[in-house]
Amino acid sequence: MDNNDLIIRLRYALDIKNTDMVEIFKLGGVEVTKADVMRILIKTESADAENQIKCNNKMFDAFLNGFIIFKRGKQEPKPGMPTPPPAPAPKSPNVNNLLLKKVKIALSLTTEDMLDILDEGGIAVSKGELGALLRKEGHKNYKECKDGFARRFLKGLAIRYRELKD
Repeated sequence: MDNNDLIIRLRYALDIKNTDMVEIFKLGGVEVTKADVMRILIKTESADAENQIKCNNKMFDAFLNGFIIFKRGKQEPKPGMPTPPPAPAPKSPNVNNLLLKKVKIALSLTTEDMLDILDEGGIAVSKGELGALLRKEGHKNYKECKDGFARRFLKGLAIRYRELKD
């Protein structure tokens, strides 16, 4: 799955409007228009794919950071604390682990919530396995999140958040 597909699926799962997408990208530090969002949301396999704007890892990370700010608000530094430097863009070509971590933060999900969402998506995972997926890359217990796992997570999100709205 490419980054565009992840954004398309996340947008569907959480029913994010196009105007909100523009705002989320802006909060993450990337200026896009509503027309650009529509071009990002073009599926890679579609006949209109030559007009698609490819979402690279840096842009995807900015979207996820903007999503956290959109859902939770901007975190103000505590008095006397220096402003932290911006986090570097993910080096790894696999952004699925990043997706899990940042969506968990943005939606204020607990480990139990994550396990329930994964279960609703059709995959049973233990707390230890989930913890390995949420670890920092390079940690001895880190486990790479495969596309199928991310797909099931997004499916579970869609089931949970689309059912609650109906």
